[in-house]
Amino acid sequence: MSMIEFHDVEKYYGDFHALHDINLTIDSGETVVLIGPSGSGKSTLIRTINGLETIQQGQLIVNGQDLANKKTDMNRIRKNVGMVFQHFNLYANKSILENIMLAPRLVLHRPEDENKKIAMDLLDQVGLADQAPKLPEQLSGGQQQRIAIARSLAMRPKALLFDEPTSALDPEMIDDVLNVMKDIARDSDMTMLVVTHEMGFAREVANRVVFMADGQILEDDSKEKFFDGQPSNERARQFLSKIITH
Repeated sequence: MSMIEFHDVEKYYGDFHALHDINLTIDSGETVVLIGPSGSGKSTLIRTINGLETIQQGQLIVNGQDLANKKTDMNRIRKNVGMVFQHFNLYANKSILENIMLAPRLVLHRPEDENKKIAMDLLDQVGLADQAPKLPEQLSGGQQQRIAIARSLAMRPKALLFDEPTSALDPEMIDDVLNVMKDIARDSDMTMLVVTHEMGFAREVANRVVFMADGQILEDDSKEKFFDGQPSNERARQFLSKIITH
């Protein structure tokens, strides 16, 4: 069953054509990695999925709901589609535990005892249960990003979007975040779409690799074909030859 479907999607910023004729289907439970040079439209594409960016033409269906339909409840979409950004966007004046508990309390009206247990379980899952009472500024960037992932998981979404989640981190912090993402991909039925330059992660965890350039999807292959065979698109082959593998 498909979780996300793009059909002939076009996106403009004024005269700038940001997304060209996007056709992409992501099935429930799939992990898809989206790669390509800077400015290729990857972040724009992923931000359309939970309505942070609108589309001008085509059809975008998320969890059975048509985002082009003005009657679609975007709050309902966002309950089921979590997002982890480059920067962590944690509430600076709230503890780590409160950061994770806040949205389920306000949006899902989850009972407080249950909410706290789920939050602590998630903190344990990301290896940071001992940091629960601290404020975000007391944690490293890598720790804050793991908290941001736990916060998204607390809503029990059906899909999780990652927009270059390690690009703002120091190199020694990247592996801890990637390991959490690998665990989610392996141990849950979560649908994941990940914008990243981390080819090691893509090679190990992805079901498919989608390559974009100039606002277009130029390659959509299994990870085996993309990495161990050879992409059919010349631009994708050039990109792959230059990328740094972590």
